[in-house]
Amino acid sequence: MAQNIGKIMKQAQEMQAKMMRVQEELEAKTVEATSGGGMVTAVVNGKYELISLKIEKDVVDPEDIEMLQDLVVAAINEGVRKAQIMAQEEMSKITGGLNIPGLG
Repeated sequence: MAQNIGKIMKQAQEMQAKMMRVQEELEAKTVEATSGGGMVTAVVNGKYELISLKIEKDVVDPEDIEMLQDLVVAAINEGVRKAQIMAQEEMSKITGGLNIPGLG
């Protein structure tokens, strides 16, 4: 029995080390999302951090700031959503598709 517990603990430690490595790798991976037909582009990394934001000058209208704000929010939200999917896919490679709460 103690041998099985030791084996399980070792496997858990190995999985944790792999997950830490994936989380570090995710920081370097990015996804890109656009809104307004490409007028606003957000780049988000695998840690859900906004890396860059590009706004085409044609969408900048001093008379309609609300539209620009909406496009920025939409691009960032889509980028974060894509980053979450990327992170889940990377973590599922380690967990074998198991949904472990608090991971990813």
